[in-house]
Amino acid sequence: MSNSFNFREAIQENRGNAIVGPNVISNALPYLGGGLVLTAVGTYGGLGVIDNARDLFMPTFFAAIIAELVLFFVARGIAENGNNTTALPLLALYSLLSGYTLSGLIFVALQSSAGVGGVGIAALGCGATFIVARSVGSNLSEEDGMALTKTVQLGVIALLVVLVGQFLFSMFGVFTPTWLEIGISGIGTLIFAGMAVVDFYILPRTYEDDKYLPAALSMYLTYINLFIFILRLVIALSGGRD
Repeated sequence: MSNSFNFREAIQENRGNAIVGPNVISNALPYLGGGLVLTAVGTYGGLGVIDNARDLFMPTFFAAIIAELVLFFVARGIAENGNNTTALPLLALYSLLSGYTLSGLIFVALQSSAGVGGVGIAALGCGATFIVARSVGSNLSEEDGMALTKTVQLGVIALLVVLVGQFLFSMFGVFTPTWLEIGISGIGTLIFAGMAVVDFYILPRTYEDDKYLPAALSMYLTYINLFIFILRLVIALSGGRD
């Protein structure tokens, strides 16, 4: 799971603050869309490597994860300092690498009973969440917005602990049973759907209109993680990999 928006920092800096960037989300949307397109390109490339040079995929997968983490912190810091010209190509590369690391899950979905339809359901789920979250998040009161932000923050922390435990168990050959995978994926979907609502509440209170790149990065991470958990849920419900 990718790193996401720093809720604790946002709460501390913006408690009770009025909107400082009323147009920041509108300004960020083209860059969010561009990042998702580049992610699709990276995923296509990753699937090509899996099909044609499978032995190379895992080494390049782990290298991409490391590079992705480094780029996230570097690009986010540069973007928050307002240097959009430097941050933009770094974020573009980050999106490509994110797509490459996502290709493993897409491959599993395509090999399972979920198939292409499962990938489409996950994408449509993200689109529907965006529409609902924009309406709800933009109209939250200060009290409700802060309460939801804290709740989602705690949910992300708990989910991260569970995912780390799941990964460690898998290293020793202990894999999550289907019923538990359904539960984890369902909870993850709910948490990131909540995060989508929080983005529309807190980003205009965090970033001025010209800080659209860090806002776009926050939204990008929300929807990528939401896509991952919806797809995991669809795979689990379809019976797992064939």
